[in-house]
Amino acid sequence: MQKNALITGITGQDGSYLAEFLLEKGYQVFGMVRRSSTENFERIEHIRDRVTLIQADLLDQMSLISAISESQPEEIYNLAAQSFVPTSWTKPVLTAEFTALGVTRMLEAMRLVKKDARFYQASSSEMFGKVKETPQTEQTPFHPRSPYGVAKVYGHFITVNYRESYDLFACSGILFNHESPRRGYEFVTRKVTDAVARIKLGLQNEVALGNLDAKRDWGYALDYVEMMWMMLQQEEPDDYVIATGETHSVQELVETAFGHVGLNWKDHVRIDPRFVRPAEVDMLIGDPKKSREKLGWQPRVSFEQLVQMMVDSDLELVQKQISAGAAR
Repeated sequence: MQKNALITGITGQDGSYLAEFLLEKGYQVFGMVRRSSTENFERIEHIRDRVTLIQADLLDQMSLISAISESQPEEIYNLAAQSFVPTSWTKPVLTAEFTALGVTRMLEAMRLVKKDARFYQASSSEMFGKVKETPQTEQTPFHPRSPYGVAKVYGHFITVNYRESYDLFACSGILFNHESPRRGYEFVTRKVTDAVARIKLGLQNEVALGNLDAKRDWGYALDYVEMMWMMLQQEEPDDYVIATGETHSVQELVETAFGHVGLNWKDHVRIDPRFVRPAEVDMLIGDPKKSREKLGWQPRVSFEQLVQMMVDSDLELVQKQISAGAAR
C-alpha cells in the first residue's frame, strides 16, 4: 500500500532531500508551502511535478487542519521553522511563533484530524547551547543560548508532551549541524564555500567571518533525512541524537575549503565582530550511540568530503553564472 507523507518546510534543504528520499521509496509526497509573493522552489524544481504542494502556514491553525485533511498522511515531518539562529535575535517573537507554537499547532491539527499518523519533529543541537556535558546525548540537560534554541526546546518538549498525553506516535530528532550544496547562503558553511568559489574564480578577494574557534558537529543532510524516516519506522516512538560524533572548528572548515582549491585561507579571511553572536555556543558534539545501536544508522559522508563536495558544487554554480553573465 502506498503511504502518504506530509512535509512542512519542503522547499528547504532538509525538506527537498527528504521529498526525494520518500519518492524513491514509493511514497505520495505532499509538501506544505506558505503563500508568498516570492516563492522559492529552486531546491524542489526537479521533482515539482511529482509532489503535491498544499498552501498552509504554521501560524494559522485552520490551514494546518485543512492540509492534514487533504493529504491524509501516514507520516508527518515537521521541518518548517524560522531556522537561522542570528535572525532569532532580531525577530525573537516571530521565531517563537513559528519554531515553538507552530509545533503545537501542527500536533493539535494531527490530534484532531489524523491521530494515527506518525509525527517527526526537527529538534536541534542548539537546544544544548551552553553544554552541560560533552559529548551531548538524549539525556543531556538543555541550556539554549539563543531565542531559536529556546523555541526549539519548547517544540521538543511539546512533542514529548503530546506523545505522553495523547498516546501519539511523535518523535524528535535532535539534529546536529548538517550541510549540503543546498544549504542557504546565510549559514557559515555555505558562506565559506561560496566565497572560496568566487575568490578562486576572481570575483572577490576576501570573506568576513565571526568566531573561528566555535566548534560544531557537521554532517551531510542527505544522511540525516534518512535517519528521520528510520525513526518513524520503529515500533515505539522515541527521541534520537543525529550526529557524527566528531567536532570541527570554523577555522578547520575554512582551511579545508580554501585548501581544496589550493589557496591559503589567511590571505582571504577577515574577522568581523558583527558576525559574533551575543551569546556564543562554543562546542557542540553529539553522541550518536543510541541511533547507531537501535536503528543501525551510520553517517556515510565525512567532514572533509562534505566540505569538498560543497566547494565543487559552488565552483560549478558560479562558473555557470559567469558564463550566463549573471554572477553576483
